[in-house]
Amino acid sequence: MKIAQEFREFISRGNVVDLAVGVIIGAAFGKIVTSLVNDVIMPPIGALMKGINFNALFFCLNGQTFKSLEEAKQAGAPVIGYGAFINTAIEFVIVAACVFALVKVVNKIKRAESPAPAAPPKSELLLEEIRDLLKR
Repeated sequence: MKIAQEFREFISRGNVVDLAVGVIIGAAFGKIVTSLVNDVIMPPIGALMKGINFNALFFCLNGQTFKSLEEAKQAGAPVIGYGAFINTAIEFVIVAACVFALVKVVNKIKRAESPAPAAPPKSELLLEEIRDLLKR
């Protein structure tokens, strides 16, 4: 019975709920970025590079030639799919830039919300004035 109560308290904490929301939104954001890279960014780049489909770029390690990456994989050939890696690297850069921008905005909001330091008490100001007069 006590474990169930502890678990409920743990789950009801704000941080756990915030983390769950962040993970769910992050997963959805990852899908959006993947679609952005694969469906919006890479096709024009491929068209500029004479119709190259980056996902289809590969290098076969055993020296054989295949018409497509899928054909090489079906044949069980060892391949390096560097085109998919290029897409993933671009996705990472986009996600990193978005996270950087988000953190920058959050830090700016936190700085704006932080209260100004309180003025020192009047007695402290008088003591500082006396100290300065004694120094002279």
